[in-house]
Amino acid sequence: MNPVSRFFLLTISPTEPPLASSTFTSWGISKRLRKSGLGCSADEMNRGYFADMSEFKQHGGKIAMANKIIIPAMAAVKFPTLEVNYSDGRSLKLPISSHGNEAGTSKLDIPKASLLCLSFRASSQWFFDIYLAMIDSWSIPFFDAFSDSKNVQLYQVSFVDSWFLSLSPMKRLLLRLMKKSKPEGKNAVHRQIVYSFGDHYYFRKELKILNLLTGYIFLLDKFGRIRWQGFGLAAEEELASLVSSTTLLLEEK
Repeated sequence: MNPVSRFFLLTISPTEPPLASSTFTSWGISKRLRKSGLGCSADEMNRGYFADMSEFKQHGGKIAMANKIIIPAMAAVKFPTLEVNYSDGRSLKLPISSHGNEAGTSKLDIPKASLLCLSFRASSQWFFDIYLAMIDSWSIPFFDAFSDSKNVQLYQVSFVDSWFLSLSPMKRLLLRLMKKSKPEGKNAVHRQIVYSFGDHYYFRKELKILNLLTGYIFLLDKFGRIRWQGFGLAAEEELASLVSSTTLLLEEK
């Protein structure tokens, strides 16, 4: 068992599903907020770990097929701003784009294409392995195709919604464990592994993310707009559309 999974299992009752404390606590808070007229949607209220698992068993994480062609720039929506942390504690705001880029980021540092791989309930060994397989199915062929390009970046983002694990001391400890368990591989140099802590309800709402047991893949242009999207494990035809869409972004002026 990897150190990250062991840490999660030690901080959560073994009778609960992965990140159950976060799920049920958030559900209780959402229920109270909903009664007061300030809360979450019915979808957010009614869904949970077991609903996601039931859905996962039906489609294996493939909630939809990826875009077959690139989304036109005029129709593309902006990826919502997300604060993330590297395992060494450094913070960053994604996406890195020519619109509202952070201080110290020059135009030369802004990638023409960024692939963001999002994973949520990757707390147990089983889910960790599933998420890693999903992400590798996209990221490895992606960098086989663009390993020589300096205008392409990939971010693997893991979300930690638990308020307890988001507390400063626990967050530092968790990031330290993440650093020790950082995967190695032929694309490890290219893959930037980051973590986002706290409540991500409104972030997920903007991206229409409901099932938290699958992987979500977004291809962004230099303006931080979503130009292509995939889910779950990659199929050959989906990889072809990802590569062709990325090639088009690299050619855009």
